[in-house]
Amino acid sequence: MEAYSWPRVTQFHNRTAELQRLAAWWASPEADPVALSGRRRVGKSWLLHRFAHGKPAVVLVADRLSPGMQLDRLAAQLAPHLGVTPHLESAADLVRALYRLARDKQVLAVVDEFPYLLGTTAAEQRAHLTSIQAVMEEERDHSHLKLVLAGSTLSVMESLQAEKNPLHGRTTPLCLRPLRFVGATEFMAGDDPVTQLQRFAVAGGMPRYLTALAGRPLLESITEQVVDPYGPLFNEPFALLSAELREPTTYLSILAALAARPQQIADIAGMLHTPAQRLPEYLATLEELHLVSRHRPVGASPQSRSSQWRCDDDFLRFWFRFVHPRRGDLEAGLDAREYVESRVAPALADHAAQTFEEVLRDWVRARYGAEAPAVGGWWGPALHPLRRAKRRFTEEIDAVGLDGRAVRVVAEAKWTSSPMDTDVLRDLREYKIPALAQSGLSTEGTSIVLTARSGFSRRLVDAAGSDPAVRLVRAKDILAP
Repeated sequence: MEAYSWPRVTQFHNRTAELQRLAAWWASPEADPVALSGRRRVGKSWLLHRFAHGKPAVVLVADRLSPGMQLDRLAAQLAPHLGVTPHLESAADLVRALYRLARDKQVLAVVDEFPYLLGTTAAEQRAHLTSIQAVMEEERDHSHLKLVLAGSTLSVMESLQAEKNPLHGRTTPLCLRPLRFVGATEFMAGDDPVTQLQRFAVAGGMPRYLTALAGRPLLESITEQVVDPYGPLFNEPFALLSAELREPTTYLSILAALAARPQQIADIAGMLHTPAQRLPEYLATLEELHLVSRHRPVGASPQSRSSQWRCDDDFLRFWFRFVHPRRGDLEAGLDAREYVESRVAPALADHAAQTFEEVLRDWVRARYGAEAPAVGGWWGPALHPLRRAKRRFTEEIDAVGLDGRAVRVVAEAKWTSSPMDTDVLRDLREYKIPALAQSGLSTEGTSIVLTARSGFSRRLVDAAGSDPAVRLVRAKDILAP
């Protein structure tokens, strides 16, 4: 078999860790297939094409076609490699043909969008997987096949690892997640760090979205790609949720509630006008899809009721905050460019602030991980006398690094157009760090890191210069790879 050649190999960015893991699997004697899962647009297909490049490989892509038509098409693609067109009546027949293709030498076979071969009902999927399991048991000891089964339908792909699934224990799972900010900068190489952060706050870590929004001024890209009803990403969230969920209305409402900021479950219930006890099932499903996650203040016990739900995808946060509320108006003729200039642009810094806070937490993990292995946001009650006086009720800190119960570092980020002033440091010293201590954490010898998009006032620079515990870090240094 000739080596597979992918013409876009020079356009591929990042995913070094995933490629290394696949390379180790390719070089090992391991016979179990890799089950690669990941949301649509996360870059699975490009990763697999890149991995296949230069190897004896066949790359097959399933589609939403009738079973017979789909299998005929895949059989035609296999014919040049087998020397004959195989007769395929089921997904198990396809897997058998792939194993026999590698009888004499090691061959890589990729079946992308594998769930499309399994039918739509649970009974159909189980029947197909049972047949595939039987083929694997019969054929793999006589074959050198390296098989990758990939798919965007997370509910199906991740169920392959379930104990009752016929393929349980017979595949090696690999989940492709959205890129973190540092990895995403490769898609924005021509931008300065501030613009990169703003672009990432809109596109999130999905390579497809990053590519769509790259290369032109950000507001122009937002208008043409996301806000214009004819833009390719205007209906993207509906396509994403419809692929996984049959009745997405409640899920859409939850994401809309989380668009501006993290929320407690009671707050989400209030916004949806629904009982809070109905929401855990929906939130658990969104969590399985890697769209939301539950967070507790760093240092809190797993039983703590002080938890918040957060939308983990910046693109979805942007879309539900700015596009979803005016979607009908935009489709009815509201000028997309004027809307972006008048409504989106003024609020973009506020939207990006949450993204900057997450990047700050990543930076703290990278710089202080050895001395503060637990890093996260913190929130909790204000000092008791202030609460009784109704002067302050809660406190929040963007990033706190812990070593056990000892606070090693606290950090605050500001993504505003004006320089950070001494009030941020004063609040930390007088209110926030004492509230940390009140919660049962040790704050003796805590370091303070402050960072801001627009730099620091002269008063803050002077105050930090006389306090060895305080470190001022430029935003571009936080954002640097």
